[in-house]
Amino acid sequence: MDELKIQVLKALEENAKLKDVELADMFGIDVEKVREIIEELEKNGVILKYKTIVNWEKVVEDHVYAIINVKVSLSREKNYDDIARRIAKFPEVHAVRLVSGEYDFQVVVKGKTLKDVAFFVAEKISTIPEVKDTVTHFVLRTYKEEGVTLFADEEDRRLAIVP
Repeated sequence: MDELKIQVLKALEENAKLKDVELADMFGIDVEKVREIIEELEKNGVILKYKTIVNWEKVVEDHVYAIINVKVSLSREKNYDDIARRIAKFPEVHAVRLVSGEYDFQVVVKGKTLKDVAFFVAEKISTIPEVKDTVTHFVLRTYKEEGVTLFADEEDRRLAIVP
């Protein structure tokens, strides 16, 4: 992939709201060339989605994220890709990653309550025949997401203790 396309990707990854005109100015090229590049990248599946990062702690909507480590057993009929595709089809699933270590997959899910996530694991993930073990970690707070810090630096309110 040529350097210009990579630079456009980096710029859009940093700020998906950049307009074609702004990108053209940044790289000193014609607006139509920017549109062609973006259209090609979308068509070829390089750009999959434009996304907004939301600090949900500032919104009055309750939900719970969990990270589920999943251990599977493979067979001639079912490989990692097959199992990942099946897990990814659930609407609660936000990410599925093949990882190294004791577990095979890291699955990120979102539910309305802890109970919803627990039932999701018990009724959907654990019932997949290839799944041998799971460990669920509930996310208590997110400090950084997709490279964006989600909290403002707060002043240190502790009292200084001087002997």
